[in-house]
Amino acid sequence: MTWTLRMATTSYTVAVEPGGRWAELVAWGPHGVEAGPSPLKNLGEIHFITEADAAPVEYVPRGQRPFTGADLELAGDSWFTFDGAAESDGVLRLAFVDEIAGLRTVLCYRPESTVDVLSRWVEVTNTSGRPLRLDRIGSAGVCLPVRGPRLSFLHGEWAREFQLDHVDLPAGGFRIGSSYGVPGHNYAPWLSVDDTWGVSLAWSGSWEITAEVKPSGLTRLRAGMLGPVVVEPGETFTTPEVALACSTDGLARVWHAYDRLRSRPVRKPVLYNSWEATGFDVSLPEQRELATIAADLGAELFVVDDGWFTGRHDDTGGLGDWYPESPDFGAFVEDVRAMGLEFGLWVEPECVSPKSKLHAEHPDWVYRTEGREPTLIRNQLLLNLGLPEVYEFVISTLDRLLTGCRISYLKWDLNRPATERPGELDNAHVRNYWRVLDHLRARHPHVLVEGCAGGGGRTDLATTGRVDVVWPSDNTGPLDRLKIQRGFLHMHAPHLMSSWVTDAPGMFDARPRSLKFRFVLAMAGVLGIGADVRHWSQDEREEAAVLIKRYKGIRDVVHHGEVHLLNDAIQYSGTDRVVVLAWHTGSLTGVPVVPGQSSRVRLKGLTAQSYVDENGDVYSGAHLTHVGLPFDWSRTNDADMVVLRPY
Repeated sequence: MTWTLRMATTSYTVAVEPGGRWAELVAWGPHGVEAGPSPLKNLGEIHFITEADAAPVEYVPRGQRPFTGADLELAGDSWFTFDGAAESDGVLRLAFVDEIAGLRTVLCYRPESTVDVLSRWVEVTNTSGRPLRLDRIGSAGVCLPVRGPRLSFLHGEWAREFQLDHVDLPAGGFRIGSSYGVPGHNYAPWLSVDDTWGVSLAWSGSWEITAEVKPSGLTRLRAGMLGPVVVEPGETFTTPEVALACSTDGLARVWHAYDRLRSRPVRKPVLYNSWEATGFDVSLPEQRELATIAADLGAELFVVDDGWFTGRHDDTGGLGDWYPESPDFGAFVEDVRAMGLEFGLWVEPECVSPKSKLHAEHPDWVYRTEGREPTLIRNQLLLNLGLPEVYEFVISTLDRLLTGCRISYLKWDLNRPATERPGELDNAHVRNYWRVLDHLRARHPHVLVEGCAGGGGRTDLATTGRVDVVWPSDNTGPLDRLKIQRGFLHMHAPHLMSSWVTDAPGMFDARPRSLKFRFVLAMAGVLGIGADVRHWSQDEREEAAVLIKRYKGIRDVVHHGEVHLLNDAIQYSGTDRVVVLAWHTGSLTGVPVVPGQSSRVRLKGLTAQSYVDENGDVYSGAHLTHVGLPFDWSRTNDADMVVLRPY
């Protein structure tokens, strides 16, 4: 039995092997690739391993695949037998049973008809009379006909997230993951193979993605959450979804199209955030002053960051006691809104300060090990959001805040990982985190939510499908941030990328850059300002106002256009315009002191014969593609934005 699932321009063909023991991949690629002998089929005899160890299996337990990596592991192991297929609501389900282990496992496939993404997950039902502990419970595996693959991945640390890197894997294995209780800063849950096949995991907790090259030459990817998971008798456990992408001309645009498919169509305002100006010292007169300047610059949203609530004078107190410090806070919110600005707040609902009132009343709400002091990180503890009473507290707190004042934006932060976690690793916590986000969208649809976890620690597909923007990094230094954002845009679309203009120097590359550079950099996603604008000169404020106005004119193209990541530039192609953002990061040419030529950025995917820029200069499409758009960099001109229209 064979099924071919069709996406926008690609197809995925899966079959149950003749003995009904597992499903295996037949072909994956452009439409029609399945018409011919499978490039994954093994020929010849199998020695010293099982048949499943050598086959291009989709999902198998350790009993059947003991040597080369299984997707499901439990005590006593398991062996599958095919139990039928069903197709409904656009989902193909292939069922396998193990009556001895008391397990029914359903492999689920959902093709997206408008983008080249196939979503996969597994539904595991305990048909026995006892709890089943699943030590490994992956979401999907997939084999690729690639020998010696080139793997691309995103790694880093706090303040240095989304560093794009590559590794050639002639043999053996490769693993990335997180045990932090969130996807983490060290690796993003995303991987690509030869820039043709990709995997991205929709899980906001601990996870792993592996790639292994088999002796036969197949490359097998696996992805899923970290176990263990206990499934009670009669219960069905659904794994996180894994998105599989395929493209013959670059994966980034496939992922961007998938993000747009899953995002709600809301305009992302230009924001001002007061954190870098005032820190924890949130006095309302200073905030009013900042809001006044931000409104004059052209900002559309004013966000008060950490420090607005009771007892929050530094990072040792206040978390959990979510009441404004000032009794005049409501009037202040209305003052800001009277300036023509929307209003937003920073919150960290999952954490609590040990000296807060909440912790004094509910010390049992935090993750702890009996008889031991809980682990402090950043002077705070983590609430066990998996507990029903903690979930209800978070829901009621956010509802109270959002109905007590006219708030239209929340920056949801999480500044510490999970440590003490009894039983299941982080399943209940993650699913209640999703439930809270789903509640916010249903109960407060006018409120935009920004996802943050000490920077880019939680930017998985499950989070990005439930929030409106994410914060890629706490590092806003221009050259550092340029590299962070370039990596981020391989995984996610620009309309999800919150980016600020600040005065912060880089932590790793501290070379100074102009105000224009910092603005053009932040225009690459969702523009925000985080500098202390009280210290900007009048000339700087006027320049900022002009740049903000220009950004508003290209915002729809940046957020919804097709993106091409070029050398030190990004091209956004819309229906009526092409926008190019470019930055100078290297050495100068020496012009005009010595002879030299303009720097050139070669554009891609142009459809018109000719284009004209805002200065009236006309370029043929061939010139822009093969010669390039010219830029004349100097010490004072280190970034630019060019808008091209068909001519």
